[in-house]
Amino acid sequence: MLIDWFTVGAQLLNFIILVWLMKRFLYQPVLDAIAAREAKIASELADAAATKAKAHAQQSEFEGKNQAFNEQRADLLSKATEAANTERERLLAEARKAAEAASAARSKTLQADTEALHGEIVRQTQQQVFEIARRVMADLADVSLEQRACAVFIQRLHAIDGEALAALSAALKATSAEAPALLRSAFDLPAEQLAAIQAALDETFGQAIALKVETAPEVVSGIELSAQGQKLAWSIAGYLSELSSTLDQSPTAAGAT
Repeated sequence: MLIDWFTVGAQLLNFIILVWLMKRFLYQPVLDAIAAREAKIASELADAAATKAKAHAQQSEFEGKNQAFNEQRADLLSKATEAANTERERLLAEARKAAEAASAARSKTLQADTEALHGEIVRQTQQQVFEIARRVMADLADVSLEQRACAVFIQRLHAIDGEALAALSAALKATSAEAPALLRSAFDLPAEQLAAIQAALDETFGQAIALKVETAPEVVSGIELSAQGQKLAWSIAGYLSELSSTLDQSPTAAGAT
């Protein structure tokens, strides 16, 4: 069998031309398309990775902000709770203080009312005793209760001695017409009794004692002399006050309170 080298050469040339044509117009575009596709896929993968990384960063940032918000909320809640407790304690303290003040005011008012009632009872008792004593004195003797009170006052004046006498003497000797001693009585002193008291004072202290005379119903059936903070007095009120103190200190009174 003879080989036609011309035909072989022609076919070889045709094959080479075909290969070149395929490479030039078919294989290279396919390779370029594949390379472009791979580049596009790589770009998309890179974008996806970047997006994923960004999303992860945003998630981390959100989680951090959320944690910070939770911590801030917890801190604010703690501060609000503490402030509320402090305010509650303050309001309770103010309410307690107001209640104590109201209670003290009620106690003070009650004490004042009690003292006022006690004073009124004592005053009325003194007046009643004074009237009874006046009637008894009028029935038993010709000497009035006022006269007897004057006599007892002069007796008490003559009976004082020691430091009491020295203090009263200094106070009375310091009086003058501009600043006289004060003589108070529950009744209007008759001129005769007033003269007797003046004479007893002048005699006891060795000089004329300036007197200012006043009528004071609260000095129940008695006479009171005061000067420079010193006082000499006698009255039924004094006896009643001593009696009231005795009764207040008695076991019966203590048991009633």
